[in-house]
Amino acid sequence: MRKQVKCGNVLIGGGAPISIQSMTNVDSKDEAALLTQIDQLAKAGCDIVRIAIPDMESARTLQKIRPKVEIPLVADIHFDYRLAIAAIEAGADKIRINPGNIGSRERVKAVVDAARERNIPIRIGVNSGSLEKDILDKYGGVTAEGLAESALRSVQIIEDMGYDHLVVSLKSSDVLMNYRAHKLVAEKTDHPIHIGITEAGTLKRGKVKSAVGIGALLLEGIGDTMRVSLTADPVEEVSYAKELLEAVGLREPQVNLVSCPTCGRTKVDLQGLAEEVERRLSETDIARGLRVAVMGCVVNGPGEAKEADFGVAGGDGKGVIFAKGKILKTVEEKDIVDELMNAIEGK
Repeated sequence: MRKQVKCGNVLIGGGAPISIQSMTNVDSKDEAALLTQIDQLAKAGCDIVRIAIPDMESARTLQKIRPKVEIPLVADIHFDYRLAIAAIEAGADKIRINPGNIGSRERVKAVVDAARERNIPIRIGVNSGSLEKDILDKYGGVTAEGLAESALRSVQIIEDMGYDHLVVSLKSSDVLMNYRAHKLVAEKTDHPIHIGITEAGTLKRGKVKSAVGIGALLLEGIGDTMRVSLTADPVEEVSYAKELLEAVGLREPQVNLVSCPTCGRTKVDLQGLAEEVERRLSETDIARGLRVAVMGCVVNGPGEAKEADFGVAGGDGKGVIFAKGKILKTVEEKDIVDELMNAIEGK
């Protein structure tokens, strides 16, 4: 089992549930905008929020908002070690640095000492776009082996300073490279691992790459905390991260809906029915933990009826409503959703 660190009130690693992270994209100097976005992320189900700290004014703003929110805050630092120290003093619950761009060993140690004083974890972040020159030369460019070596080198630097409250992060926009690099690192360190696909892209493309890249790691048992990186509203990142965790069985689904693909046997508006059932289920907690099936015909419908808690099998303009494998009634297509919801709600 991996080591465990504590970021504010959230445990990372050591068997703790995988935590969901996102990052604010408003001006880090704008206190009101930050508070609004952090509140939106928390309400969406985010566990940890990261904030870019590019200058001292941003660090001062972090100090102002820290007492006003409960969710753990991570300061994202690049290049200037003084910003890392200022963010720690401002109350950051964790800091994210890349030792390779912080500067000399003395500067890295100053950051480590500040983190040690307040007993907060350091996330070591390595990306495919920030590999050290000697590693690029060694491997002839960006490779999974190079990413892993860079991350483990950074870990070793901080461990040699006598500090092990670490979270390891190494990300690539190349899904296969990302997977291989994480496999290499997971075998060679017991520190918690932050997973994701960096620069995954827009909402549509980014979801596909994240589903494959993050999903593969989760199914391998790799990952203690995660971020879905999308060129979109950060709330979308959180919502989709929850869906990924539900899909691989690591979180209880809010809506466990199964529906079949349409085919020539389908005689009802299956797509419309499935979407409406999904919408109605998402608006209530009564179906949490239940399996609900919306099936288009009698081929797969009876089988799903045995497996699902509630469901419908479509016919020719009609639908058979079932519960716990037993048929309740046959209704007209226009009444399917209402009757299915009535059955689920016990009406």
